[in-house]
Amino acid sequence: MTVTEQQKPRAAFASISSPYLPMLTAIFVGVMLISNVTGTKGVLLFDQWLHIDAGPIHMDGLVTDGAFFLFPLAYVLGDVISEVYGFRAMRRTILAGFVVLLIASACFWLTIHLPAAPFYEGQSSFETVAGVVPQFLLAGLLGYLAGEFLNSFVLVKMKERAGEKRLWARLIGSTVVGEFADTLVFCSVAASALGISTWGDFINYTVVGFIWKTLVEVIVMPITYLVVGWLKRAEPTYAIALEKAQSDDV
Repeated sequence: MTVTEQQKPRAAFASISSPYLPMLTAIFVGVMLISNVTGTKGVLLFDQWLHIDAGPIHMDGLVTDGAFFLFPLAYVLGDVISEVYGFRAMRRTILAGFVVLLIASACFWLTIHLPAAPFYEGQSSFETVAGVVPQFLLAGLLGYLAGEFLNSFVLVKMKERAGEKRLWARLIGSTVVGEFADTLVFCSVAASALGISTWGDFINYTVVGFIWKTLVEVIVMPITYLVVGWLKRAEPTYAIALEKAQSDDV
């Protein structure tokens, strides 16, 4: 038998069980990474007309950061992944995001401390945007873990009780728990570095942040409904799992 007649070796590849989950995971991790960078800019919104003075809450405009419009998308994606693929898939997604955030922080820190070329004039600007403040990093990572895990856990547990019914209740309930935990943990750890020194300022920062993030997610809920509905129809394994779950209930 000649070499050409011999059977050529075949390459082996692992199969991808879901055509959509890898893309959703990538978008989720990307959103978290981008939010960590854009969140370094302080933003003041509605300062011309928003003035509130109610007990410990004092507001002259809405103080937030540059990630205010993007960060809630991470919770929307978390809701979608948890609703369609379950807690185990979301747990892996959260851990993937956590690892990427750690790697990004380490790379930013290393790049800042590398010697700058003589022609490079952006060192101070780069340090301001990408600089890693240990207290903020710890606050962000702990808030992220607590918020996303609770968001997914609550949604899945509610679905185990209600099945396919009352998706709106799962989305709102999980968001309230997850966003509150995220905001409370982050503010508790980062408060002193932010210059927050009184209970009034702490309550203001925490409550306003929580309400704002939750409100954004409620506003985009119709889009979440559309994405979840489409994905349940498009995901090849969901119909099979749903049929099995319904037959087990009979």
